Amino acid sequence: MKLELRGITKRFGSLVANDHIDLTVEAGEIHCLLGENGAGKSTLMNVLYGLYQADEGEILLDDVVQHFSGPGDAMAAGIGMVHQHFMLIPVFTVAENVMLGNEATKGGVFLDLNAARAKVREISQRFGFDVDPDALVDELPVGVQQRVEIIKALSRDARVLVFDEPTAVLTPQETDELMQIMRQLRDAGTSIVFITHKLREVREVADRITVIRLGKVVGEASPTASNTELASLMVGRAVELTVHKNPPQLGDEALVVEGLTVVDHIGQLVVNDVSFEVRKGEILAIAGVQGNGQTELTEALVGLQPRVRGSIRLNGEELTTASVQRILDEGVGFVPEDRNEDGLVGAFTIAENLMLDRSSGAPFVKAGSIQRGTLAEFAREKVKEFDVRTQGIDEQVRQLSGGNAQKVVLARELSRELSLLVAAQPTRGVDVGSIEFIHKRIVETRDSGVPVVVVSTELDEVVALADRIMVMYRGRVVGIVPGTTPRDVLGLMMAGEQPEGAAA
Repeated sequence: MKLELRGITKRFGSLVANDHIDLTVEAGEIHCLLGENGAGKSTLMNVLYGLYQADEGEILLDDVVQHFSGPGDAMAAGIGMVHQHFMLIPVFTVAENVMLGNEATKGGVFLDLNAARAKVREISQRFGFDVDPDALVDELPVGVQQRVEIIKALSRDARVLVFDEPTAVLTPQETDELMQIMRQLRDAGTSIVFITHKLREVREVADRITVIRLGKVVGEASPTASNTELASLMVGRAVELTVHKNPPQLGDEALVVEGLTVVDHIGQLVVNDVSFEVRKGEILAIAGVQGNGQTELTEALVGLQPRVRGSIRLNGEELTTASVQRILDEGVGFVPEDRNEDGLVGAFTIAENLMLDRSSGAPFVKAGSIQRGTLAEFAREKVKEFDVRTQGIDEQVRQLSGGNAQKVVLARELSRELSLLVAAQPTRGVDVGSIEFIHKRIVETRDSGVPVVVVSTELDEVVALADRIMVMYRGRVVGIVPGTTPRDVLGLMMAGEQPEGAAA
């Protein structure tokens, strides 16, 4: 089925998320929609899927104009969508999930679960999915859950499939398997729209590439284009993608974690007996698929987890039960994984956000009063140093782009004397140009002799930054390996396999 979008425009108040976008996807083609987070890719696909109504433009399938009032209309027309966050009921079986919303009945009364089972088996056999229709979704690996989403779409005769950032929760091996599935679907005649910001995946699987920037189509590219060419299209300027760093000049052990255990608010063990150390002048990168205890581990390091056992020592000081303020006073810098929720106050100005962890004394507070002149001078200096694109230091942080907001967090955390930097997902939701800058500052921090812990679900980022890599799976350490460890080995570790010679 041929898909054509003509002049699609979608506004949210004064924000133009999609600005007269034209896109054509031929039958049996993998068409990649490439762009930074916030470029308008997902909005465009939500218009296609009937979740949003376009303000202008039209959707055509095989040259026939379509009118979708909701996802049901889009599905009936042959459009399926595999969302980044799966739309599955964990306590239902595969067959029950597949028939949900499209229930077949016997005699118009009883649900025909056998028909759903047969459909799952038929599609699984056709594409080699190996999915048990009676398996509970909650007990399936993430990669298999994604196959269930694909089966669900295909069971409704989808001839256009949209994959929205489909590799965000997959290991490298699961990603490779998904790429093979996409090729099989294409060869069977399915039209595929692949939404992503990952350049390596684009070049590996796309037949054609359309690049969106700030809600507009800025060009098309061939899969033979280099990463540098694609990145330049995405951000509008030349970008250095390689992280340059010298071998580490290692100092003494600085951070020592022993037997760290974290229990969440419902009593579930989320970090299980984790031990590691980080030396001065070293970057330890923690890798793993999202949801394997990395978030809780980093929060424990900075005092944000209340139910912690074990030991966390920094330069000999025990910090396991210390308050957040004391940990900050010990020189720990923290870049949280969700800057909007935990790193910034959106209604505060840039200047005010730059003093958040130093609001109780010199140099910004004296006798209970903010020293506005001192703060303004400091803020202007940091805005320039960290290349924050803004109208001024009094602009509210919520008005900034993701990359510039992250630079404010980084500027605040790196502007004081540090004994440890903990950076969780430091480039999430950040444009390629800002990623280049952030990586450079993290390496500079390591080169100044500060120990650095980086947590990232982006394996390319882990490999680029790490001197050593610690892989987590289901709350445990699978192993700690050199930063030069091959991607395929890291992928197996992310799935829970411990390679020979990996310290655990």
